[in-house]
Amino acid sequence: MSVNSFVRMSLEAARAKRDRGETRTREDAPIGPSLGPDFWADAVLVEPQGRKSVHLRLQAEVYDFFVAQSGGKGHIKKMQQVLKAYVDAHK
Repeated sequence: MSVNSFVRMSLEAARAKRDRGETRTREDAPIGPSLGPDFWADAVLVEPQGRKSVHLRLQAEVYDFFVAQSGGKGHIKKMQQVLKAYVDAHK
């Protein structure tokens, strides 16, 4: 599912859509417990940062390692995770 397929709506609109049967949620799906105000008391809003597109030439050995580690799919994401971990470790 791509990011573009997500739709923002209010809780009331979501409930109305559910009541009309316009969702893919099973009718017998349990309703989760209310999280309550204590859950959100220390919440901090973190705005997502944008991404930058880059062209990167890698050594074949490095590229092949990440392809092998990810089973051939998701190697770019794996590289991103390693780079992010490096940045976090050096902050």
